[in-house]
Amino acid sequence: MTDRCLWSYKDIAAHIRVQPDTVRSYRKHGLLPPPDHVECGKPYWYADTVRAWVASRPGNRGRKVD
Repeated sequence: MTDRCLWSYKDIAAHIRVQPDTVRSYRKHGLLPPPDHVECGKPYWYADTVRAWVASRPGNRGRKVD
């Protein structure tokens, strides 16, 4: 089952327990996948896209993220 909820910087930050500015920095440096949707210039990602990105991040080492 796919999760089609769209997440903003704030949602991604809460998921990985960092500040939203950190997530913006990840995108600026090419560490975040391209947005799945852009609305009025604001990027959004599907929850499944974010979860896959979190799982593949270097240093993840199998940590459980809610």
